[in-house]
Amino acid sequence: MMEPAGLRTADDDDLLPPPDWAPGRPMAPGTRAAWGFAALAAVLAAGRLWVAPAVDSRALDAWTTIFVAVCVQALPFLVFGVTLSAAITVFVPAAFWKRVLPSRPGAAVPVAGAMGAVLPGCECASVPVAGGLMARGVAPAAALTFLLAAPAINPVVLVATAVAFPDAPEMVAGRFAASLLVAVLAGWTWLLIGKGEWIRVPPRPAAEGVGRWEAFRQAMRHDVMHAGGFLVVGGAAAATINVVVPAGWVSGVADSGWPSVLVLAALAVLMSICSEADAFVAASLSQFSPTARLAFLVVGPMVDLKLAALQTGFFGRRFAVRFAPLTFALAIAASALVGGVLL
Repeated sequence: MMEPAGLRTADDDDLLPPPDWAPGRPMAPGTRAAWGFAALAAVLAAGRLWVAPAVDSRALDAWTTIFVAVCVQALPFLVFGVTLSAAITVFVPAAFWKRVLPSRPGAAVPVAGAMGAVLPGCECASVPVAGGLMARGVAPAAALTFLLAAPAINPVVLVATAVAFPDAPEMVAGRFAASLLVAVLAGWTWLLIGKGEWIRVPPRPAAEGVGRWEAFRQAMRHDVMHAGGFLVVGGAAAATINVVVPAGWVSGVADSGWPSVLVLAALAVLMSICSEADAFVAASLSQFSPTARLAFLVVGPMVDLKLAALQTGFFGRRFAVRFAPLTFALAIAASALVGGVLL
């Protein structure tokens, strides 16, 4: 017997798709965008009503200047790194890395660290390049060693350090030795204790059926879109910290021994200065000890806010929350050791 048109039985409910708001159903992209826009509008309205009247115009100008400076300073190097990463992925065969790097990951780590000495670039460039190396089959420990070494010991950074400290060549030697030591130790440590599920190898966009140049363009677009947002987040965080933390807090601990080393190390994380320029900032902090300034130079290119944001975007949050504290601790230890010997 046929049922009247327009009537449904109870069993028919199982055949109908659940609404967007049903528990457990993935939210449609359009719905997510609408909710995201509504949340952003609410935040902007709240900021206009309650935050803006309490913000000093000079502080807002300083925040804007620092934010723009961080992003503009980092963007060319990020584009350089993305371009190099795409070129590595598309044009360099996987067999090349098997010839250049030792087959044993433990031996590949110091070789990857030495490779960082010949590639000019800052930390923003090293993250996508390390991702490109992993995508071509390089062991994560070796790629991470390169990620830390490249922005810290490349020729541009060392020359800038020599110019910033013209009467202290030992600072250049100390920066090179401590940074390379940290990079190699971090790679070996990750090789020993790192787990595969802690790190997400950056996926490359599918490029079947297209030429190499089209695949190169797709890989570049993928990484630029993926990394650009995290750069903005890191720049905003660095600008906020620079404006909020009073300068007197920093200068007040300059003569306090070990606390001064920790303060400058933390300051390097918060300020997020590009590695090509941080030596001039370190040289201006003349009230601090040479070892504390060395810690500033070693920590900055390896652990800062924008770098943490980029690492989270490329390799996942589970990686960033483990690798950043490990690198920070090794950087402080290596700075104290090398500073005590050379400075």
